[in-house]
Amino acid sequence: MIALRSLALRRAGRLLLSEVDLRLHAGWKVGLVGRNGTGKSSLLAALMGELEPDAGEIDLPAGLRIASVAQETPALPEPAIDYVLAGDRELSAALRAEAEASLRGDHLEAARAHQRIDELGGYDARARAARLLHGLGFAADAHALPVASFSGGWRVRLNLARALMAPSDLLLLDEPTNHLDLDAVLWLEQWLGRYPGTLLLISHDREFLDAVCGHIIHLEAGRARLYTGNYTAFERQRAEQLRQQQVRHEREQEERARLQAFIDRFRAKATKARQAQSRMRRLEKLEGTEAVRATSPFRFQFEAAAELPSPLLRLDGVDAGYAAADGARVVLRGVRFALEPGDRVALLGPNGAGKSTLVRTLVGELPPLRGERQLHPAARIGYFAQHTVEALREGQSPLQHLAALAPGHGEQELRTWLGRWNFAGERVFDPVEGFSGGERARLALALIAWRRPSVLLLDEPTNHLDMEMREALAEALAEFEGALVLVSHDRHLIGLVCDRFWRVADGGLAPFEGDLDDYAAWLRSRERDEPGTSSPRATAGGGRERRRLEAERRERTRPLRQRMRQLETEMEQLQDRIAAIESRLADPALYAGAGQQEVAELGREQAALRARHAEAEAGWLELYEQLEAMDG
Repeated sequence: MIALRSLALRRAGRLLLSEVDLRLHAGWKVGLVGRNGTGKSSLLAALMGELEPDAGEIDLPAGLRIASVAQETPALPEPAIDYVLAGDRELSAALRAEAEASLRGDHLEAARAHQRIDELGGYDARARAARLLHGLGFAADAHALPVASFSGGWRVRLNLARALMAPSDLLLLDEPTNHLDLDAVLWLEQWLGRYPGTLLLISHDREFLDAVCGHIIHLEAGRARLYTGNYTAFERQRAEQLRQQQVRHEREQEERARLQAFIDRFRAKATKARQAQSRMRRLEKLEGTEAVRATSPFRFQFEAAAELPSPLLRLDGVDAGYAAADGARVVLRGVRFALEPGDRVALLGPNGAGKSTLVRTLVGELPPLRGERQLHPAARIGYFAQHTVEALREGQSPLQHLAALAPGHGEQELRTWLGRWNFAGERVFDPVEGFSGGERARLALALIAWRRPSVLLLDEPTNHLDMEMREALAEALAEFEGALVLVSHDRHLIGLVCDRFWRVADGGLAPFEGDLDDYAAWLRSRERDEPGTSSPRATAGGGRERRRLEAERRERTRPLRQRMRQLETEMEQLQDRIAAIESRLADPALYAGAGQQEVAELGREQAALRARHAEAEAGWLELYEQLEAMDG
């Protein structure tokens, strides 16, 4: 059990938490929630020993193994898979000891190292690391690339894989989904569901919290309160507490009416039964939580554009990609896609498949390599990219940013607009370098909304937003009258806002005729079949066609899978014999009398068996990578 007793934490002289008393039992999966700045990350830092409590104490069981995601990744030359393997420090030490003993010719020490490696499950460690990398979206040919070759977002994924590789009793994760695509988020949910230790998770993704957590710790006003149940259960419990205290009763009633109108509007607008049912399930989670939502300071909207022509934007036979001196790099071929007023489109698919490339082509940042992009002359595009937040100008305030977009408008008008986005009073004059990531994202959205766009193209807009801001964004987008294309790993946002789904994969764009639950089930079915095998066309309704394609895939990959099973059997047999030799070498009686010749013979046999085992393992990994390649 982990116990926090009368804990108080300060950072930069500011008191974040005080009088915190919590008990966390082994095996609990706990979500840590609260507005930005309430002390969530500081609490994790205190558990890791990186932040000294201002008062009180933290009691951790003796020998507790803690794993967390490193914040920085040095530009290392070592391969990605070796970097992930090094997350298991004990195993890495045993492997080094074995290598050093073998170099010295110290067979006894090598045997001891082998035994330790076996105890730590080291003989399948490389395969486990490969599965982690695969689950987090790394292609097979990326496993051997140096860490230094990856961009910042992919290095974050490497650090996450390294943390998951580490044997741990307590796993601390701070916004682990921020740099993941939806496919990887769904995979991580499954992995964390099987994790046997205690999990403490910071996330603003309510569906991720609902799927993973059985307890919620809510930080508010310097206090921490533990709730039993997932995030939805927490919201309902907290809403009941607020109702009992008669907090802001009139605002609660207004919010109830507004939320009911929100639900009724969706019922009236539902055009596809399956997507409408999915959206209603998400809306049902919100009913009864009005008192919680009434406390949010955020309420904004994307005002209607002056004109909504049809079609707004069209791609006709477009090859999308990048022009380069050595020839064009085509990412997507033959794209046909049109946006009408009222369209709500979510793009699905793994990172690297081309979602951002498609969005940039729709925006006009990337000219088509072939085909035609047509934007109606009266259409205005509002574009939020993953780099938009970083593109805000250092040294300038929200008011200066908006004034640059709106020459000729008075200061009071601009301040009123920014106030609607919760930049009130003197905050409009503060330089943005002092803003949190969430404040920067909110400012970027305010600047987009000012232009009254008729098309919104949003690529991961929620990465820096807390729960309340995400809810406000969902409601604003749901009421937006123009066309929307959304890339996001936040299923709650997608499920409330979007009713059309397109999958970007295998160099093309195709409709997915299901909802997000269908998509999650389809991904799980792929994972059950074989990791990395080829995928059928992304349709939920084409059952017979999908089964036929899956049967063809199984037949095509049957020889590879049979050979993999043969190698697995061979590795087990080799490991049994290696274990027997190690047991014999560990017997002190062997070294009495004339046993030295037997020691030498056993050492030679052991080395030969190890070489055969390594060869079999390399063969298995090569086959695994071939199966992965069939997906591409």
